[in-house]
Amino acid sequence: MAKPLEKVLEPEIGAPKEKIPYWVKIVTVFFLGWIVLYATRTILNPIMGDIQQNFGLSNAQLGMIMSIFFLGYAGLNIPSGIMGDKIGKKRVLVPGVILFGIMAAVTGMMPTFFYFMSAWLMVGIFQGFFYGPSYGLSSEAIPKHRITLGSAIINSGMAFGTSLGYYISSYTVHEFGMSWKTPFFIVAVLVVLVGLAMWWVIKDKPKSKAEKAAQNNGQKLKLGELFKNRNLICAYITIFAAIYAFFVVITWIPYYLEHERGITGGSVAFVSSLVPWAAIPGSILFSWIADKMGKRKPVLLIMMPLSIIALVSIVFFDSMAVLYIALIGYGIFGKISTNPVLVAVIADNAPKHAYSTSFGVYNFIGMCGSILAPYITGYLTDVTGSLNTGFYFAGALLVVGTIAVMFIREDNRPNVEGAKAA
Repeated sequence: MAKPLEKVLEPEIGAPKEKIPYWVKIVTVFFLGWIVLYATRTILNPIMGDIQQNFGLSNAQLGMIMSIFFLGYAGLNIPSGIMGDKIGKKRVLVPGVILFGIMAAVTGMMPTFFYFMSAWLMVGIFQGFFYGPSYGLSSEAIPKHRITLGSAIINSGMAFGTSLGYYISSYTVHEFGMSWKTPFFIVAVLVVLVGLAMWWVIKDKPKSKAEKAAQNNGQKLKLGELFKNRNLICAYITIFAAIYAFFVVITWIPYYLEHERGITGGSVAFVSSLVPWAAIPGSILFSWIADKMGKRKPVLLIMMPLSIIALVSIVFFDSMAVLYIALIGYGIFGKISTNPVLVAVIADNAPKHAYSTSFGVYNFIGMCGSILAPYITGYLTDVTGSLNTGFYFAGALLVVGTIAVMFIREDNRPNVEGAKAA
């Protein structure tokens, strides 16, 4: 009988014990992974005006830059998850990370909008190799009683990365007067270094035929099976709404601050960073509560309505004080904080032999929101003459996500002991 991965990774009796547990190393390296992923994405946002002027773009075309990126990213989530389960998650993840770092540098070299978009699409495609394999590895390695908290720490890398990307672009371009292409070269170096760290830390070997048979119990996963689970469907709807709203905020908030509120230079990075920095304590706190309660639904039903109020308040009120409070509130209750709780919902319900695939599907559906959000928000701005409309539309989608959370059943979680239906 094959040993579970967590047992395989534990040192044998008599072997020297690791000073740092393997799961802590995994959490650390994937935390760094999310930092460089989000730094790469958000270096674009403070320099959107520079890119718009350089290539002569409309607001819809400007939003399409991020939409095409996430089209590539989302499109690779399911294939990379399946590949990770079949040939080994490390073999899929590490080359993808290093290649997206290389393509980030290539993007900064492109002379025309077409070539720029083509290279940027490739960055998105190679980033798509990260999500399913990384959460598959972390869900296998992190002890079950720490799964939500461990995922929250990994997830907090998104907050650090978002802020880092804002600062890299805001300071190199707007404070130091460098070319708008410079941030792409800086972040490329950071990405490759993190990719090498992953190659060093991750222990992942392709499963033998005997191990596959033992894990699968003679069955192969069909993607349609994931959509027969009520809790997974609810999580998919919720993450779509949450990610759509999140990418309205992080894509357009620097542009909004500069053009609607008159904030410029390094101040744009500081104000925009209120969201990711506030998300760090919020994410860890609510994840700890969810782990302590052993339930996800009550926590989500508090966070989702409050995130709606915060999101709408960003553009509804003219007061700068309210703007700051709303940005902090959205950081505490928004997507970065809700995602680890939703990750726990997937871990509670997904087939154990197909974690990588299950997380790939989850993130693919969620990231469809990131494909649509930048372009639709830019389009609504062109049509209505106001960026506010895009924020209100995102708030309406969060209402749908909140309704989906209401249908989650906490008494029917196959991977949680004592939570199976009677």
